[in-house]
Amino acid sequence: MKILYFTKYTRKGASSRLRSYQYFPYLEKQGIEVTVSPFFCDAYLENLYAKKSTLKQVIKAYFHRFFSLWKVCKYDRILIEYELFPYLPGWFEFIYKLFNIKYIVDYDDAIFHNYDLHPNQVIRFLLKNKIDQIMKNSYCVVVGNSYLKERAVFSGAKNIRLMPTVIDVNRYLIKEKKENKNFVIGWIGSDTTFKYVKNIVPILKQLIEKYHIFIHIVGASESLELGNNEKHLDWLEETEVQSILTFDVGIMPLLDTPWEQGKCGYKLIQYMGCGLPIVASAVGANNDIVEHGLNGFLVNSEQEWFDYIEQYILDPELRKNHRSYGRSLVENKYCIEKQLDIYKEIYEPLNKR
Repeated sequence: MKILYFTKYTRKGASSRLRSYQYFPYLEKQGIEVTVSPFFCDAYLENLYAKKSTLKQVIKAYFHRFFSLWKVCKYDRILIEYELFPYLPGWFEFIYKLFNIKYIVDYDDAIFHNYDLHPNQVIRFLLKNKIDQIMKNSYCVVVGNSYLKERAVFSGAKNIRLMPTVIDVNRYLIKEKKENKNFVIGWIGSDTTFKYVKNIVPILKQLIEKYHIFIHIVGASESLELGNNEKHLDWLEETEVQSILTFDVGIMPLLDTPWEQGKCGYKLIQYMGCGLPIVASAVGANNDIVEHGLNGFLVNSEQEWFDYIEQYILDPELRKNHRSYGRSLVENKYCIEKQLDIYKEIYEPLNKR
């Protein structure tokens, strides 16, 4: 069997790496030939993170994708991440439908809100139903959480699979977590999501003043202005696990807006894979991942951020219990090995036509 993946990014892009690339070795072991056609190249992401112009890479991306569309006849299966062309109508997905090319489409973010909630009235008018139509015309819609599943149901899609974004547990084989001399609160992400951490800076300052804790930030360059109590670590795929292991608790603050409802809580799964207790905003998929009081705490107010982190600071036994429960949850639910059957089922019905 030959599968063509129309990913949004190369392996450097987190969504593509986690939703597509990390499954390729498992597919190839089963004799499946995988070809990848990313929309954006590495240079696009490098310029984006460096805050340089990406215009050249964007133009190139649209031309490259257009000329890649005609290769589909060489493949048995087609998987599209999100959409074929951002900010253009779903014409080519519709053409695939007309010619009975049964594509699978995958979502781990509420990208439909890029259109139906866009501040520009013209974009809202022209594209508000774009993703709904792509979902409806697909053979199968794969989604990362229940909010995205609800949208797929609303679109009229008939074949919907819920598959959370998970970790390769083989990369997270860890020894018993050692306690830090000074308690460390940690967060992993990027410059684009760093705004969520900035929202709880007053709470972090209170905790620093009372307990002299430290804050470790992985993957974002901007400062929280916490002085010597703040440490930044570069994100690298090869070292992200080691970076997370410097934490005593992992946090995931979010705003409560429609866009955040589409987040799939991947960093919480990473934290648990490293044997960390977790504290997270009670928003979207966080409510499904965090079993309140067992592997972590769900937060509904600023005061709860302080109270729950303080509990972890003061109670090593609580941290130990939550670490153990969280790691077990990952091994039994949130790892590639447990999702492979679902992943294979996506293709098997097509294989029998």
